[in-house]
Amino acid sequence: MEKKNLKRSEVNPKYTWDLTRIFKTEEDYCLALDKVVTDAKALDNKYRNKLNNEETINQALNDVRKLYEAINYVSSYNLYAESDATDEKNLIRRGKFGLVMNSLSPHLSFLDAELKLQTNELLNKAASLSKDNSLTLKKIIKNKLHSPSYEVEVALSSFSDILYSPYNIYNAFKITDIKFDSFKIGKKTYDLSFNSFENNYEYIEDNLVREKAFSNFYKKLGEYQNGFSEIYNTCVLNDKAQSKLNGFSSVFDYLLYEQDVTKEMYDRQIDVITDKLRAPMRKYVSLLKEVYKLDKVSFCDLKLSLDPEFEPKISIKEASNVVINGLGILGNDYRNMIKRAFKERWIDFPQTIGKSTGGFCSSLYRNGSFILLNWNGLLEGCYVLAHELGHAGHQYYAGNAQNSFDTNVSSYMVEAPSTMNEILLANQLYKDAKDSRMKRFVLSSSISRTYYHNFITHLLEAAYQREVYKKVDNGEPLSANVLNNIYLKVLRDFWGEDVYIPSYAGLTWMRQPHYYMGLYSYTYSAGLTVATATSEKILKGDLTIDQWIKLLSAGGTLSPRELALLVNCDLSTEQPLLETINHIADMVEEIIKLTKELKSNGAI
Repeated sequence: MEKKNLKRSEVNPKYTWDLTRIFKTEEDYCLALDKVVTDAKALDNKYRNKLNNEETINQALNDVRKLYEAINYVSSYNLYAESDATDEKNLIRRGKFGLVMNSLSPHLSFLDAELKLQTNELLNKAASLSKDNSLTLKKIIKNKLHSPSYEVEVALSSFSDILYSPYNIYNAFKITDIKFDSFKIGKKTYDLSFNSFENNYEYIEDNLVREKAFSNFYKKLGEYQNGFSEIYNTCVLNDKAQSKLNGFSSVFDYLLYEQDVTKEMYDRQIDVITDKLRAPMRKYVSLLKEVYKLDKVSFCDLKLSLDPEFEPKISIKEASNVVINGLGILGNDYRNMIKRAFKERWIDFPQTIGKSTGGFCSSLYRNGSFILLNWNGLLEGCYVLAHELGHAGHQYYAGNAQNSFDTNVSSYMVEAPSTMNEILLANQLYKDAKDSRMKRFVLSSSISRTYYHNFITHLLEAAYQREVYKKVDNGEPLSANVLNNIYLKVLRDFWGEDVYIPSYAGLTWMRQPHYYMGLYSYTYSAGLTVATATSEKILKGDLTIDQWIKLLSAGGTLSPRELALLVNCDLSTEQPLLETINHIADMVEEIIKLTKELKSNGAI
């Protein structure tokens, strides 16, 4: 399963994303960037110190919305650096864009700062005159309660690029600087990189190869742990400083305020899953132990497929048909959007040197999306593809229904559309399965990929992150050793004696960029909870697809609780969580039942 580390120039362009959809040429990009600079300065000159009546306020917001749409385009063109960070011109372009945006920050930030100085009466009057600006103005009124002084806010805007630089520094080290040594088993040499480890070696069934890949990968991470801990410490201290400046007593309150989520909802998501999901997941791990004839299950075994020999290999063309069929339940309009994604090259498939790890979706307002994948040629890649198309579909419907400012969804709900697609795809694959072995494969894939990734991997990350921010709130110092021990404890508390967790597993915090995005990791399980509860209703006929599309189309116009109520899901209780955990437990029991059946029939 190991892959040769290919250069960008060595892959077929038809399987890469087409960034010329944004700008045909570099010259077009430069002209657009120059226009952004000109328009930002003109905006400042036109409206600074003049936001004193409702007509001017609405006109200013209309102009700034168009400007940010233009910024989104020039920003997206810098996705070239995500697909090939070894090409210096991509890094130079992105670096120049960052410098330009930092220089424009004072010309852009004054608007929000000055609007906060206006009376609520004036802001409400302006909101009543413009549907497009109503939500934005109401958010400004809300945020006035937690804002630094005008002078401080304007001063901070000059440092915005610096304050949020830890994420870029982290990625630079991770993607371009760390070089992993190849390793040999017998006479065969295996190349190792972040991409090959996270997309191949974690799942490879050969015990010797997998164990060697893990030990070499984490050994190399360990060499960088002190530098990475300083980068991460800078990020969390920035979050704490921002929380104080904005009048919050806790960094949790500060980070959750923007998400429109209560601390109760946040804690419930972590605590209920940790408490209730241990038992079924340990039962699943015991089945892995039996199937692989392991003396013990170790950390490096947790992402093994239950039936790797059976996992179908699949071409990109075949994958498109599988995903279109799997998501057909969402209707013709959704299906046509997916066809556009393939036809117009929204998707970047190949694993290449210098490419970002994992997958993501970046969308243009009312002009499609860009999806980064690391395709490994296996059916499980269809789940990742469906997931990212879920993000694209969310922005497609929200963009068609809302103005660009109102498409910004709380991160609590961002992962619901993506994980919904994974569930619907798995359901269709299960229905199409012609025998028990394929049914078992589909169910085990849902456990090991959809639910393990979102409900376990990201949950444990969230539990770790919560402990880190508790220490930050208490003024306790962080170091690589402290971070390692926190992560080790989280892993060992969840898996207990059922899984051997080596000390090197504590370094896993170094792999996750989500820690540089506030309280984001827990939102994967939050979104999947909504998706699971909703998909069950849809598949049983208790909810229509139109209701789900209505949720997608609402964008950021409703809070997470209000959005979930559109699909009869009440996030003020633990019921959706319990339903999801019961769903996982039922799948585990069905997998065990099918395994016994296949064994008795001599099929495995």
